[in-house]
Amino acid sequence: MEHVNETYTERFILLGPSDVPYLQIICFLIFLLMYMVTLTGNVLLITVVRINAKLHTPMYFFLSNLSMIDIGFSSTIVPNILKNTLSKDRSISRVGCGMQMYFHMALGATECVLLAVMAYDRFAAICRPLHYQTIINKKMCICLASMSWGVGFGNATIHTPLTFQLPFCKSHHVNHFFCEMPPFFKLSCKDTRPNEIVMYVAAQIIILFAFLLTLISYINIISTIFKTISSQGKDKAFSTCASHLTVVSLYYGTIIFMYLKPRSAYSPEIGKTMSILYTVVTPMLNPIIYSIRNKDVKDTIRLKLFKWSNR
Repeated sequence: MEHVNETYTERFILLGPSDVPYLQIICFLIFLLMYMVTLTGNVLLITVVRINAKLHTPMYFFLSNLSMIDIGFSSTIVPNILKNTLSKDRSISRVGCGMQMYFHMALGATECVLLAVMAYDRFAAICRPLHYQTIINKKMCICLASMSWGVGFGNATIHTPLTFQLPFCKSHHVNHFFCEMPPFFKLSCKDTRPNEIVMYVAAQIIILFAFLLTLISYINIISTIFKTISSQGKDKAFSTCASHLTVVSLYYGTIIFMYLKPRSAYSPEIGKTMSILYTVVTPMLNPIIYSIRNKDVKDTIRLKLFKWSNR
């Protein structure tokens, strides 16, 4: 009976960014600022797309989906980090931890697939302009978006129950900001290799496939730009592609580090940094990099939203 009590815990303790008081305040303010920018940028993008008929295109349909993912993704993680940064009680219930892990994994995998879909959309628009309307029609947009969401939530439905079936008898202190699979494997006194194999296989299928599709799409896009666009247009197009690839590489790179690295090589401190990059930083950058710099978006913000605010 004592063994059962040790292997099953109702609550986990998530370690915060720091135990030093002044650093806690600094971390709190930084996370709060990034979260507010994330919410503002993504809500603004969704609103602009809805009110401007010129933006009712496949590209902005996918970007709206990305913004919804980023709002949910960041909101699943950051409010709890903010609470734990200043609070003495850093515990989270087993159910709460399971839900956090589920939605974090679901939205993270959905974003992986959607970034690849967006790259394919740009490939079709730039490299197959005459057939673009046929290739990326309304039905195809809905199918691709639905596939992204389905893959993400299907992936989480597999991994979360498998993780929480493990006995966590080593400790209930999680050396991480939130409930994520790799740190939880460290807490189990049972052989976690079956879980790790399932995680690696799923990661290879979803992450590497999405990354390769994105990379191939951008290679073709850059090649087409180089062949067909004027010198002035090339600079602008390459600048845009470089910005997109930077965000995509940051996201995929950190995800690959977390989910394709063997447990023996996993470092809690590096893992926490990588997790912050793809759960907090990338959702903040996405609306800025992908759309806020776009002329149609800026014009809509200036002409319509500011006009409403001055009424």
